[in-house]
Order: sequence, then C-alpha cells, then structure tokens
Amino acid sequence: MGWRSYILVAVQLSCIGWLVITGPWLARHWEFLLLEFLGLALGIWALLAMNLHSLTVFPDVKTGSLLITHGPYRIIRHPMYTAVLLVTLALVLDVWSLSRLGVWLLLLCDLMLKLSYEEGLLIQHFEGYQEYQRRTTRLVPFLF
Repeated sequence: MGWRSYILVAVQLSCIGWLVITGPWLARHWEFLLLEFLGLALGIWALLAMNLHSLTVFPDVKTGSLLITHGPYRIIRHPMYTAVLLVTLALVLDVWSLSRLGVWLLLLCDLMLKLSYEEGLLIQHFEGYQEYQRRTTRLVPFLF
C-alpha cells in the first residue's frame, strides 16, 4: 500500500468523524432520516454482495480479490462510496452549516480521487474491468 492510499483514507475518515462529532448520528427530520437509512441500506446490500475477505477501506486490490458484479454492483461500481455520501449528506442537511457542507464537499472530492485511483488499480488487476465500466455508473445509477 502506498502513501496515496493512506492519505485518501485518512481524509475520508477525518471528514466522516468530523461530521459525526459535530451533529447527531441520526437525522432528526424524517426526510433526512429516510435518506440516511437509504444510504445505510445500500451499504448493507453492498456488504452482503461482496466477499468480506476482500473488504478494506483502502483502494488497493487485495490478493485473491474477485470482481463483484452482482447486487448493487450490477448498476453502481462504488455503492459503498455512494452509501457513505448519502448518509453523511443526510447528516449535513439535517444540521446545516457552511462548515459541515464544506467538510462534506471535501469528502466528496476525496472519494472521487479515491475511486479514480482505485479504478486504475482495478483495470490493471481485472481483465474485464473496462467492460464492466462501460455497462455501469460510478456512483449514481443512470447518471454518473
């Protein structure tokens, strides 16, 4: 694992931690609570679809990893990132401030850099990854 992986994960965990300690863990307004639970459900679905041996917060491909293309991975290449963004967005919208929005935007940028780096590694590791990229979206079904 290189320095890039450590920095990307450190920024990610710092942003999530800051959002969690500056507001409640559960949204208080029903609309944002629904968004938070949708994010949690997507994250759980993604976890159930993947080989837990391959689970890591780091973007590096572990030895023996398999390319998962079922469950939410049929549509979204990075459903765990989408789940994190949905949950944290719900928390930001629920307890609104410009500083919390700024941290969420930093998290978004960090995850975009992380998934770009990860996809480069996945292309090198899995022969069919570019075909998988053509038929799926990165984070948001049918959009991006």
